[in-house]
Amino acid sequence: MADGLGLSNVTIHRGETCLLSVDTHINRGEALTIMGPSGSGKSTLLSYITGSLDLAFKAAGSVTLDGEEIDTKPAHLRQIGILFQDDLLFPHMSVGANLSFGLDRSIPRVERKDRINAALDSVGLAGFFDRDPATLSGGQRARVSLMRTLLSDPKALLLDEPFSRLDQDLRQQVRELVFNHAKAQSLPVLLVTHDMDDAQAAGGAILRLDR
Repeated sequence: MADGLGLSNVTIHRGETCLLSVDTHINRGEALTIMGPSGSGKSTLLSYITGSLDLAFKAAGSVTLDGEEIDTKPAHLRQIGILFQDDLLFPHMSVGANLSFGLDRSIPRVERKDRINAALDSVGLAGFFDRDPATLSGGQRARVSLMRTLLSDPKALLLDEPFSRLDQDLRQQVRELVFNHAKAQSLPVLLVTHDMDDAQAAGGAILRLDR
């Protein structure tokens, strides 16, 4: 099987209703956008891929990552990164402490801090290690959230409408940041959105859901 994220005959049901059926492959460094109205199963598909599907739904089909089936693995072993609408930063922790959650616990303390500072510097946030998340702007929070995800060394990146709460100017900046970093790391990217501008910024194919 080819490297990247594969969805082979994946179906999502709620009761007797089939919400979606997807059969596709996303190569490393490429993106696929799934567009559809609320209730069409977009976010539910991401939950299936990450291993966090709600028991109200039933799913079938194979999810592969770099040729290895992962749909039977525990969520924490799937090596899938995901960004949501909300940045989900821990308010009681510094920026650096938030980012440390993305790193393997076996990494020595000094190296952890070096990696975090390098990550902050790469998104224009040098010197923010000790900052309180409450003092950050929306764009800064989005950048911290992205780097926390990338520090976990994912093999694929899922985007659950992460730009939808940003104003137009900031949205464009954060989109560019996310897709540039994902491409630099050769990650397959799966974006779900209502917004055509998001889809066009992602590049790649667009899959439209009817429901």
